[in-house]
Amino acid sequence: MTQPPADAAPGPADAASPLGSVDKALLALDALARAGASGVSLAAIAVEVGANKSTLHRTLAALRHRGYAEQDEAGTYRLGPAAVALGTAYLAEDNLPALLRPALEALRDEVDELVHLGVRAGSEVVYLDKVEPQRPLRVWSAVGRRIPAATTALGRALLAAGPDDDATLDRLAADGAASRLRAAVRDARAQGYADETEENEPGIACVAVAILRAGRPVGAVSITAPVERMTGAARAARVTALRELLPTVLPTGLTVPPPVT
Repeated sequence: MTQPPADAAPGPADAASPLGSVDKALLALDALARAGASGVSLAAIAVEVGANKSTLHRTLAALRHRGYAEQDEAGTYRLGPAAVALGTAYLAEDNLPALLRPALEALRDEVDELVHLGVRAGSEVVYLDKVEPQRPLRVWSAVGRRIPAATTALGRALLAAGPDDDATLDRLAADGAASRLRAAVRDARAQGYADETEENEPGIACVAVAILRAGRPVGAVSITAPVERMTGAARAARVTALRELLPTVLPTGLTVPPPVT
């Protein structure tokens, strides 16, 4: 009989849970999450979880009582609002800096450039965190600073990952800059990252990616550097760090958008 690797993560078939009833509830939540908005029947959950229907019915009743599951008139079960709220609270603005600080530091260590974390607030982006490089960089940034979303790599990355249409982009753009913003957002979607060169500070350029949870942007991360370090191979290295390194150090459930061809 083939033995699993010593470092393999235990799953439902590999090891008994310390508390079977809790394990069944967690497996049921997993099944509801995978089923999505269409929901799933009691029988189907029972097969997936490996529990008899009467036991599972009591488990789901407890989850419904606390709002982690809900059931419609046809008997179909769905994930409840309390379960969705857990993820929302975990990724709230107050938690994002602590949650993403290790990823920001890993990115900074890779490229030795200034790294920012920002979120969109209407027509602006708010800096939630920043990680300084070893080498000096003269750029005005501070946690809490607000900057226009339309003219920043952070903002463009968030706009490209969101549902905003051209009419919304036109409202966000400065006078006479609507076509430029639309083009920048289209480019960001096609590339999987956004950029900006000397639109906010002379001699400074940025590249940024949105951070997604379940396909929706919850923030964005940027690399800021002097223009001379944002051309040619140097620029390509910084884009690669955002597109390839950053996803490997993000917390579980968070990712960056793929290029849309």
